[in-house]
Amino acid sequence: MNRKKLPIGIQTFQKIREADYYYVDETAFAWKLSEEGIHYFLSRPRCFGKSLFLYTLGELFAGNEPLFRGLDVHDRWDWSRRAPVIGLSLGGGVLRDRGELDRRVRSLLRDNAKALGLACSDPQDPAGCFAELIANAHAATGERVVVRVDEYDKPIRETITDWVEFRRERRSLVAFDVETL
Repeated sequence: MNRKKLPIGIQTFQKIREADYYYVDETAFAWKLSEEGIHYFLSRPRCFGKSLFLYTLGELFAGNEPLFRGLDVHDRWDWSRRAPVIGLSLGGGVLRDRGELDRRVRSLLRDNAKALGLACSDPQDPAGCFAELIANAHAATGERVVVRVDEYDKPIRETITDWVEFRRERRSLVAFDVETL
């Protein structure tokens, strides 16, 4: 019997599938979400696979068909359509101040713009760049843009005991309200 490896510490769908780790197929749920709604807030306890599921959704919408061979969604998905995916993860490292959060977000937006072959007119304005990136990705492809935000709560969790910094972080994050885009 050929046993697969456990994906301990691996949160990206692509790495799990390409290295043939064990994977619990949640793609039927991913397909259902794609058919029934627009915006989702996924809540699970810490270490219950939120990041992996978000990466799975990103790969699905990006149309990375080879990764889904043999999984539930494979024969139901329209692989001819590829949506631009913008991925932001606010996890990793310690955010010491608002400037650090802004620098991290600007860096993530720059990486996403590069991956999509786009640029922001003012990369120093994270909220404006985010909105522009979504609009330009849609204009370039004609497809709806998928925005994957992981560890969105980390800046808030890290500053919860410092009321002034907490309010700054909250204001900074509110600027990314997807409903207004």
